[in-house]
Amino acid sequence: MTDLFQEPDDATPLNPALRGDLLQSWVTSRADLNEAEEENIVKGAAWALRRRGKAADFLTEDFVKTLHKQMFGEVWKCAGTYRQGELNIGIAPHLIAAQVPAMLDDVRYWVEHNTYPPDEIAARLHHRLTQIHGFPNGNGRHARMMADLVIEKLGGKAFGWGGGSLADVGTLRNQYVAALRAADNHDIGPLLAFMRS
Repeated sequence: MTDLFQEPDDATPLNPALRGDLLQSWVTSRADLNEAEEENIVKGAAWALRRRGKAADFLTEDFVKTLHKQMFGEVWKCAGTYRQGELNIGIAPHLIAAQVPAMLDDVRYWVEHNTYPPDEIAARLHHRLTQIHGFPNGNGRHARMMADLVIEKLGGKAFGWGGGSLADVGTLRNQYVAALRAADNHDIGPLLAFMRS
């Protein structure tokens, strides 16, 4: 059994204070947590895919928070609410409430004015969401779901995200993190390639 708070070095740390936000009492290990979250994510994805509308309808702060709650609300009390604490990843918590709407304004502009091709819009959205890291947990999975929804609404094909699980430490996760770091340095190409792999 692995410790509940043991995670890959590049994952959002689950500090012991989050234990009080855990809604599932049967979760005692990282494997249990992954299972509970995966079940909730499947339900959240089904909920999201039933939504109708244009890409812009999904690019609102309310939708971003609601999607996170749908994906993680059966596991975490704090689902759908911005984080209050500092992490080793992301911007300062007091900036999140301003940065998320500003980023979404940018993405809506890109969509409306065809600033980038659809794949690149989705990649830039994904990158900015992970860079902001607005939630206590689940930021990467949430950002991937947002990118998937936007590409679908823009008429593009579904992303492959490397074709495997990004939850486990390994080559695939390392490629994903390297692609995000390249995007941090204004090179979106590796992330686009990873998303399409």
